[in-house]
Amino acid sequence: MTPPAPSSRVAIIGGGPAGLMAAEVLGQAGISVDLYDAMPSVGRKFLLAGVGGMNITHAEHYSTFVSRYGARSEQLRPLLDAFTPSALRDWIHGLGIDTFVGSSGRVFPTDMKAAPLLRAWLKRLRESGVRIHTRQRWLGWDAQGVLRIAGADGESLIEADATLLALGGGSWARLGSDGAWVPLLTARGIAIAPLQPANCGFEVQAWSEHLRDKFAGAPLKTVSLALPDTAPRKGEFVLTATGIEGSLVYALAAPIRETINRDGAATVLLDLLPDRTLAQVASALARPRGAQSMTKHLHRQLKLDGVKAALLRELTDAAIFQEPQALATAIKALPIRLVRPRPLDEAISSAGGVPFEALDANLMLRQLPGVFCAGEMLDWEAATGGYLLTACFASGRAAAEGMLRWLRTERPTIAQA
Repeated sequence: MTPPAPSSRVAIIGGGPAGLMAAEVLGQAGISVDLYDAMPSVGRKFLLAGVGGMNITHAEHYSTFVSRYGARSEQLRPLLDAFTPSALRDWIHGLGIDTFVGSSGRVFPTDMKAAPLLRAWLKRLRESGVRIHTRQRWLGWDAQGVLRIAGADGESLIEADATLLALGGGSWARLGSDGAWVPLLTARGIAIAPLQPANCGFEVQAWSEHLRDKFAGAPLKTVSLALPDTAPRKGEFVLTATGIEGSLVYALAAPIRETINRDGAATVLLDLLPDRTLAQVASALARPRGAQSMTKHLHRQLKLDGVKAALLRELTDAAIFQEPQALATAIKALPIRLVRPRPLDEAISSAGGVPFEALDANLMLRQLPGVFCAGEMLDWEAATGGYLLTACFASGRAAAEGMLRWLRTERPTIAQA
């Protein structure tokens, strides 16, 4: 196959994991790469993800891993097949960063930090000739289809043989993912799936003042959550002043959000004691409590106290506490009615974006030849656990390889035109 012309020039808009990975692939192929990012430095959301421990990918069985992408598993599978979690770990090791697998199967750099990885990566990118331009905001195209970039010195027009858009989703605007690209693509006839919160907290109608003031911020550990008629997921989450959030909530965020979109609210069932059966809980509650208060009875028989007991009181009629079987049922399936997700800008990630149906096999927009898309701006979502980053890396790599194929086959025709 004919290689791309040595003079081929590519512009990458966005300096997150997808854009940086694409820059690496293209730079190593000898392509002239200019990467533009609106922020003062690249990889800002990537660095934030490393604050609590840099969960880079997951070590579970690959078929299970792919299934974590839900409705978009089929579209993401070819990208992930070409850059698997194992391949991602090898790539990290090539930067001189060791990794380890945690008890949950999540994969982390040994030092649990993102900054050393990003520093080593940027050094390698610059050595390959990639030019990184910060404080440069993409404004779309002019009438001739030339890129418009706004910087401190005003607007510039950038000509490129191919362009990759890797602008992120719509969460964490202060780190660069502000969704400002949506109207720019919509104006060019690209139908964008609305950006929505993913990996987010949810609100209830209102907690009581007592629960809010005394327990907001308290973790509920060793519990399980489920939507009606679905299998429960075990983990932990946090009670907030407005509702609930945390890893267990994020794992169910997509179906909760879609239920709210459809029905106006969603009820999740909380099992406060997932390691005990309903019969065991009922039997413990049926034991005589004598002069003991119900609060002490719950603590003595079930070790149920603190925020768990407070939430049980909040969501259960007083009469239920007089019926051991009914109270046991409430403990094992406490309904929490959620009415809305927290705002998009608070979400860890976003759903929606450029539909895969608008892209060809190279991740190029069918309506805009020479314009490719990658990363979180594509219409997919996944829970936390390394899935988000892995798909961003994989899609950036796939888009870059698609650009190389397109430059080999299409650029001469365009040049002749």
